[in-house]
Amino acid sequence: MKILKIALVLVLFLIALALGAQNQEVVTFDYLLAEGTFHLSTLIGVVFVVGFVIAGVIFGSMLFKSRLQVRKLNRKLKKLTPQMTSATTTAPVPATNKLDK
Repeated sequence: MKILKIALVLVLFLIALALGAQNQEVVTFDYLLAEGTFHLSTLIGVVFVVGFVIAGVIFGSMLFKSRLQVRKLNRKLKKLTPQMTSATTTAPVPATNKLDK
């Protein structure tokens, strides 16, 4: 399955490279502080990479936060588990029989 994912990413990269080779027009790009002229393929590639990095940072932080929460809850569970087992062994639960009713 991992080889299939790698092959798919490689094919998508090659398609993007072929499309980028067709877009060699020079465009003017106005950004916050200045203005620049770039090849369209370069501009699209840079914007794609920046978006990918920003998405990776956002989802990486969300993953890190959820893993910290899971670790905290596991610690809390390990702390409460011995108390639960000692409470159930000292206080027996009365058995009910449905046929007695």
